[in-house]
Amino acid sequence: MTEQNNRELKLERIIDAPRELVFQAWTDPKYLANWWGPRDFTNPVCEVEAKEGGALHIEMQGSDGGVIPCHGIFIEIKEPEKLVFTTTAFADADGNPQLENKNTVTFEEFEGKTKLTVHVVVMKATPTVEAPLSTMESGWNESLDKLIDMLHDKKGL
Repeated sequence: MTEQNNRELKLERIIDAPRELVFQAWTDPKYLANWWGPRDFTNPVCEVEAKEGGALHIEMQGSDGGVIPCHGIFIEIKEPEKLVFTTTAFADADGNPQLENKNTVTFEEFEGKTKLTVHVVVMKATPTVEAPLSTMESGWNESLDKLIDMLHDKKGL
């Protein structure tokens, strides 16, 4: 299920893995680095302090070599049920982010699998980020595809 408008996106996936494992894939930097970001992006820097008030710092590198730093703060962590965190990206020359999102991720038991729901609310978006904003849905879908592939390949993480 996908819903998107200019300021909000909601995605749901059923993942054939226990929710504790799916939750770990979101909070452990060695696993998060493997799937975060659209296809053809890698994450040479992935730092996660998975606690309320803890920081998130990911540097996504595209196939063209360009790097997109992403920062965030964890607002709520309820293991293994829910994560709420902010993300900011596309800083201007003065270091002010041009895009800021609030992300709520829930992990529900569903027939021995995990129902994952990702809800992204755009809190700030300047005109300079219209292009990345227009690809937010496809980028998140590609990220979730990479997450599912990783979980299927590494059931035991």
